[in-house]
Amino acid sequence: MPSLKPILAGLAVVLIWSGWITLSRLGVHTQLQPADMTLLRYWTALVVVSPLVVRYPWRQHSLWQYLVIGLGVGFPYTMLSFYGLKLIRAAHAGVLVNGMLPVLGAMAAWFLFRQHIAPHRYAAIGLIFVSNLIMSGGFSFSVDQCIGIGLLLTAAVCYTFHMTGIRLWQMSWQDVLVIVPVVNVLIFTPLWLLFPSGMAGARYHDMAVQAVYQGVVVNVIALMCVAYAIRHLGTMTVALFMSFVPVTTALLAWIALGESLSPWEIAGILGCSAGLLWYAREGKDQRLRKARTD
Repeated sequence: MPSLKPILAGLAVVLIWSGWITLSRLGVHTQLQPADMTLLRYWTALVVVSPLVVRYPWRQHSLWQYLVIGLGVGFPYTMLSFYGLKLIRAAHAGVLVNGMLPVLGAMAAWFLFRQHIAPHRYAAIGLIFVSNLIMSGGFSFSVDQCIGIGLLLTAAVCYTFHMTGIRLWQMSWQDVLVIVPVVNVLIFTPLWLLFPSGMAGARYHDMAVQAVYQGVVVNVIALMCVAYAIRHLGTMTVALFMSFVPVTTALLAWIALGESLSPWEIAGILGCSAGLLWYAREGKDQRLRKARTD
């Protein structure tokens, strides 16, 4: 049975990411462009963790490891997500990005770590994935919708690389806090000049909100929690936590904003909850092994 701290870290990530999807959806419909929000995110994070950057032992990992960890949750992920959010509702975005993580996480665990899990857990992952699709109430498939779906699915693949790399190379949360902002500031800052920008006409309030939430809450607190949870729970389990982002987004909107839950959303919430309980249940082989050791 895992300790309480990694579980709390996973739950914190779920809540933070629920707010991130909603806030990002609002942000891309202000004067700020996706590139502006990305720049604010990583420069703010770099300023916050700058004391750690100076003392960081940069020779302990290779360049390509830094690139996988930094870019997996870096500007490719954020730019794909932001442009996808311009085309697709926030609820659907949560389904596409976070709902796919258990499937992608299971694939990565099998191919890279040869991690086998009980058959009922594969079925539970399938139930969670289908429940996330049900929550969306169905997608429309216009050209814009198809482009948005492609962008967000690619963002999910990027995030899976990041989570897998943390486990593969045994990165700590301190490593992630330093690597992500440094890699992205160095690479993305000159690229920002090539993208459309609305920074000059944006309100200071919009910039401050995005800088604090994107740069501190998401890129420092959430990434710290993700890295900590992955080291103690594994990639697949953390991916399952992340698949609950659409559920918590809908529930928070219902509690805080008084938005009613549709039948599709209620069915999806029940299905995701059942899938997580099913995944957590020990299989027959595990029970037999425990019985032999008792």
